Amino acid sequence: MTGLAQLEREALCATLVDVGPDAPTLCSPWTTRDLAAHLVIRERRPDALPGVLMPALADHTQRVQDHYAAGDWPALVDLVREGPPGWNPTRVPAVDDAINLGEFFVHHEDVLRAAPGWTPEQARTLSEDTQKALWSRMRQAGQLLFRRAPVGVVLHAAGHGRHSAKGPTKQGTVVIEGAPSELVLVAFGRGRVADVTYQGTDAAVEALKGAEFGV
Repeated sequence: MTGLAQLEREALCATLVDVGPDAPTLCSPWTTRDLAAHLVIRERRPDALPGVLMPALADHTQRVQDHYAAGDWPALVDLVREGPPGWNPTRVPAVDDAINLGEFFVHHEDVLRAAPGWTPEQARTLSEDTQKALWSRMRQAGQLLFRRAPVGVVLHAAGHGRHSAKGPTKQGTVVIEGAPSELVLVAFGRGRVADVTYQGTDAAVEALKGAEFGV
């Protein structure tokens, strides 16, 4: 049985082929070519991964990413589609879903929602299994992803439940309500394009919207 992460990988690759190598993404100034290269080094070049989070090593990461990005576009998309080599533990479907579903979903939306004129009405309809899996991800990683929030954060997804991602602070607490997929986008710093509502004082909501989230 094909895992959810694999299905999202295939959908992302189909979108990459459709929009081409120079389409915008929400990870500006990255184009789709840069985004695809990032996904490849994430799975195939462990030597370049530390630079994603460590500024002192970022130059090496950038050189490796630029090398892949400069290559043939169809071949680059094929590398994304093929996935990691055999030594990578995400070759196991259960591990793949746990680690990669959120990654591929967010980056797929990075491409889709960066399209000129995109509106929330154009958002994809995801399967219930995918929404359940993304909600599970929020319950597991919410505290990590919202650790820098200046206010308390409670996630509410109708039909899935509520989860406290961060306890109250002196600035109060904000409840973010939306589908699990939209809450994932907020947690990974894409709140500006997420279809969610915020409940809290004006000051608390503004503080939350101005914060940076993600790993």
